[in-house]
Amino acid sequence: MGEMVVHHSSFQVQSKNFMPNFHDVTNEVKEIVSASGVKNGIAVVYSQHTTCSVMIQEDSHDALPDGTKYLLQDLIDIFERIVPKCKREGQYWHPGPELIKHAVEELGEERAWALNTDGHLRSSIIGRSESIPIVEGQLELGEFGLIYFIDFDSVRERKRFVHVQVIGEK
Repeated sequence: MGEMVVHHSSFQVQSKNFMPNFHDVTNEVKEIVSASGVKNGIAVVYSQHTTCSVMIQEDSHDALPDGTKYLLQDLIDIFERIVPKCKREGQYWHPGPELIKHAVEELGEERAWALNTDGHLRSSIIGRSESIPIVEGQLELGEFGLIYFIDFDSVRERKRFVHVQVIGEK
């Protein structure tokens, strides 16, 4: 039995274009797993942000002119039907007047930044982490699996943190 290791690392991604952003973070996660030295264990890829998600999906190869892969655009289109983009105050219960007051007066945020209810709900549906087995030093993603970090909060562009916790035996 090898030495037990717990290794944590994080890196940043940048959202852009005021739309849901899908960041393929597979290579970064593979590098972190390799640097950990873990041969058999698990990697947890996690978002601390409540409007972001982590999922495993394949590369659909085809993309729209803005670079969004077809399969990922299909996901956005489905979400538009079940969780429409928050366009105005009162569309959803959230954000309420107390949250808006807190965000503007205490955090110095713009009022429109609070209109991210769709991002919170979409993140709740997809989830904020994925756990991936590591076998013989390799992530078990299958033939087509890619790890995507999704920023559903399209009210502003900003940096996000992707956390990776690797646990296992060297």
